[in-house]
Amino acid sequence: MNMFKSRVLIVVLLVLTAILATSCIKEDRYLTDSSVRLAFSEDTVTFDTVFATMATVTRSVKVYNRYDEPLLINSVALQMGGASRFRINVDGDTSRIARDVEIAANDSIFIFIQANINPNDQTTPYLVEDAIVFSFNNRQQSLPVTAYGRNAVYHNPTYTHQIYQLYINHLGQIDTMWIPFSIIDCANWDHSRPHVIMGYAVINSNETLHLTTGDELYFANDACLWVYDSATLDVRGSLSKPVVFSSVRHDGYYDSLPGQWQGIWLSTGSKDNHIEWACIENATIGIQVDTNVNSNPTLDISNSIIQNHSRMGILGQGARIEGDNLLVSSCGEQLVSLLYGGRYLFSNSTFANYWRYSGRKTQSVWLNNYYKYSATEVFPRPLQQAEFRNCIIYGNYNGSDNSGELLFDWMENCEMNCTFYNCLLRTSLVDSNGCATYSPAPTIAGGNDIVGKDPKFNDAYKHDYELQENSPAIGAGSSAWLKSSTDLKGNPRSNPPTIGAFEKQ
Repeated sequence: MNMFKSRVLIVVLLVLTAILATSCIKEDRYLTDSSVRLAFSEDTVTFDTVFATMATVTRSVKVYNRYDEPLLINSVALQMGGASRFRINVDGDTSRIARDVEIAANDSIFIFIQANINPNDQTTPYLVEDAIVFSFNNRQQSLPVTAYGRNAVYHNPTYTHQIYQLYINHLGQIDTMWIPFSIIDCANWDHSRPHVIMGYAVINSNETLHLTTGDELYFANDACLWVYDSATLDVRGSLSKPVVFSSVRHDGYYDSLPGQWQGIWLSTGSKDNHIEWACIENATIGIQVDTNVNSNPTLDISNSIIQNHSRMGILGQGARIEGDNLLVSSCGEQLVSLLYGGRYLFSNSTFANYWRYSGRKTQSVWLNNYYKYSATEVFPRPLQQAEFRNCIIYGNYNGSDNSGELLFDWMENCEMNCTFYNCLLRTSLVDSNGCATYSPAPTIAGGNDIVGKDPKFNDAYKHDYELQENSPAIGAGSSAWLKSSTDLKGNPRSNPPTIGAFEKQ
């Protein structure tokens, strides 16, 4: 019995000795030199402008051990501790202080960071700073973290309402949905701060929202500016300070990501809407304009950029729209979709679609003169006017029909008036023999020699739609169609002018 106990004791002692030996070896193999330094995937973790009280997207940074031996970091923490406006996750550890973090030889770990900025009284962006502090080998090393905070006016939904879906397509696929909304206090709009829209923000009946130079509206996911029956949107920006309608997230990948909010909806009954010097970007539909209710344009829009929309830039549904000096670009379906008849006039504008997020399956400009409620119920909707003057319509659509960037969806025996004056078109309106390929055929007047020619943008895939020196659009326009003496960048127009939104200087 004593011999058995002795043997057990010997085994226990051997195991303990092995464990201690292993522990000593493990401790001994960590880097201990005070000259050791960590490396980072970036020198400073920087967040783009963050609206106060709104959590940001999660940023990440890699922390590298470039040595041939493992490194033990005693602690990783934010310098400002609990008072910090940032939060970190160290390789899965979400505690305020991560301890005993090992980085293997020639390996790395991830740290994930979020920012949440407190509001204050400032009307301009303010810098918020902190640092991630790494303690090891009796020394510290820091990684700066910064964000620019902005105070904003928030429009949070207080009601719900049942509506038809925002886009009722030409196949009559109608649905209803409940939407959360708030009502805008137009008379007391704060022009000193950006506005953040949650849900649908409604301009109520018989109200007018006046937006001026430098106003900024940012929209959360699925948010919308809804101009209701008998209401009006009046936008008066400037060349140097356009009115901005954009997504609330602009950090990294989200800066130009389409489909982040619903868009501007000028619903049936809205009237006398005016947009001048605006930038509308990153929505599903940039502007939806519904049926006209008086003799004035439902929308008069000029000197504006409409870009990066997952479906359409401009959607007209039996509306009356006049547009001048516009750049409409990069949309997943149409740049301009003019459905159910109406009256439309666009001049001195560039419609350029080089969509890069997926294969585009539709042409850039779509016009029709009927409404299809079902397979057996089709109603004529006369297209009283669709005129394009001094416009470029071009893009990279590669459909099997080889129709270029124009789609004419005509109902026979229904009014269809469509004319292109001095336009550069990527289209199959005419074949190689100059014969019309559509019936009834749209009219092409003036500048017929440039139909089908490449406008030669500087770099369409980098959204630079100004023209190269040898562009066929230079001097091919008509001064008769000029509504402004300057182009979209404020440059003087030549005589004869360059076709499109940008005059070649």
